[in-house]
Parts: sequence; structure tokens; C-alpha cells
Amino acid sequence: MTITAPSLSELAARSAEFESAHPIEVIAWTVDRFGSGTVCTASFEDAVLVSLIAKAAPATEIVLIDTQYLFAETAWFADELRKRLKLNLTILHPEPHIVPDNLWQTDTTACCNVRKVEPLARSLRGRDAWLTGVRRVDAPTRANAPILSWDPVRSLVKVNPLATWSNDDMELYRTLEELPKNPLTDRGYPSIGCWPCTQPVAPGEDPRSGRWAGSGKVECGLHL
Repeated sequence: MTITAPSLSELAARSAEFESAHPIEVIAWTVDRFGSGTVCTASFEDAVLVSLIAKAAPATEIVLIDTQYLFAETAWFADELRKRLKLNLTILHPEPHIVPDNLWQTDTTACCNVRKVEPLARSLRGRDAWLTGVRRVDAPTRANAPILSWDPVRSLVKVNPLATWSNDDMELYRTLEELPKNPLTDRGYPSIGCWPCTQPVAPGEDPRSGRWAGSGKVECGLHL
């Protein structure tokens, strides 16, 4: 079935309507509108997004990009949630010629490009809608993230169902649903990426200050 891409005005109007909606409503609308053309990417930093997907649209493909440098705890957590929530989980890897190396020590942007950005492009190829876990409180670069927008680079609708949720909202949902935590969370890792470029942070510090610490880098390139 051919999906007709929504107009920018339709997306803007619908996005404004969703400002007061529960993320489950946003996810349900997305899958109803775009069907199997919908894909979700998740970092498994926490269980909230994938739990919502499992409730609203359990057949939706959820993609975890294995950068070759995932924390062992994150890989374990993803597998636990796959079994517990019956997720339609796909593990996506870099191209076969990309092997573990020391590129992260000299050029983090190039490392992210081959291990995150290129696999993401493959996962989104031919898709109509992309569900993400982006939230406005994550970082200043995400402070104005809309719930729905058109991604002109990837030619699809980008959907951020959790955009309006605070950290308290996330914790409340996790508690009510009795969801487990990524084991790294209570070890000082509120934001979890690849192990070479992620450090624990002190209480009260910017949660993302442990990502590429001291480099000035704030995004890996997936959401730019």
C-alpha cells in the first residue's frame, strides 16, 4: 500500500494537538497512519519508549544499533526487555568492513558516522515514519523538538512521542508499570551511549555531561 506523505501544515497542526496527548496516543496515531512503514529506534537507556510501543503497537519493529561499543549491561537489558515485553526487536550492525578499532580516540564524529549514522540510514530506508525517544529536557539542542516533523534528509515523518515528558514523568511511568532500569542508571549513568565515550556524572550535573566529556560534542548525529 502506498502511503501519502502528510503536508507540512498537517504535521504542524497534528503536532500542536498532540502537545497535551499521552505518548500512547501519538504512537497509535503514527502506526494507524503509516502502518508497517513505521519503525522505532531505541538506545535502551531506559524501558519507557519500548514499553509504550509494546502497549500501543506491539508489531512495530524496534531497532537497536549495535555500534560494537555498547555497554554489556545495555545489550543484556535490551534482551531482557525483548523477552519480557515480547518486542519485535532487530539488532542492526555497522557495515561488515567496519571492525572495532581506535577511531573513537581520534575522531568521534567519524566513529559515530560509521557506527550510528550509516546504520540508522539503512534502518530508515523505505520507511514512512520514525519513532524516537527524543525529549526536550534531554539537552539544549533538543529543547524545541516537535512531536511531529518532516525529516527532509531522510524523507519521512519523525515522531517524538516523549518530547513533552519530564524526568519525573518518565520515572512515574516506570514505577507504575514496574519496569526495570538499565543497570548503569544507578551507577551514575543517566545518559548511556557507547562505553568509550560515556562517563558517569555526579548528582545534580547535566545528565548528558558524561557523553563525549570534555570534547564539546553534544550529539552523535542521529538527531541533527
